[in-house]
Amino acid sequence: MVNVRSKFVQGVIVAFILLSLPSLAKRPEFQLILKNHLFYPAEIEIPANTKVKLIIHNQDQTPEEFDSFDLNREKVIFPQKKAVIFIGPLLPGRYEFFGEFNPNSAQGAIVVKSSKLNAKVNQNTLIDATALSSNSPDKPVTQQALVKELNRAD
Repeated sequence: MVNVRSKFVQGVIVAFILLSLPSLAKRPEFQLILKNHLFYPAEIEIPANTKVKLIIHNQDQTPEEFDSFDLNREKVIFPQKKAVIFIGPLLPGRYEFFGEFNPNSAQGAIVVKSSKLNAKVNQNTLIDATALSSNSPDKPVTQQALVKELNRAD
């Protein structure tokens, strides 16, 4: 009885893993190189409302900490190693980042470009923020609620 139950659980786990692999493969990837305490490219454009995978290669001989108040992310990247950071989905705008160990030189930005959906909303639709907050003016409207409303408006 225990053997049958454990095989069933293993089968369910394998099924979940296999079902999640295609969604990971479709995620857009962007590369950053850290060399001589500078990020290359210093500016990356990503699509709005999309979760992306950011791969950072530290080619320096010293560690660096990727830090961003705008993105609410920080990660130490050891010398000659790579680090992966997932960001988004984000609204259009500019999101600054820097290397905490070399903040004067290691600087950059992620520029989130409007998608077709955002352009349509900007031109033709006004979103009532109070409607998004469940008719409670005291409850703040989150970015996720705005994205959900934008997707519903399409």
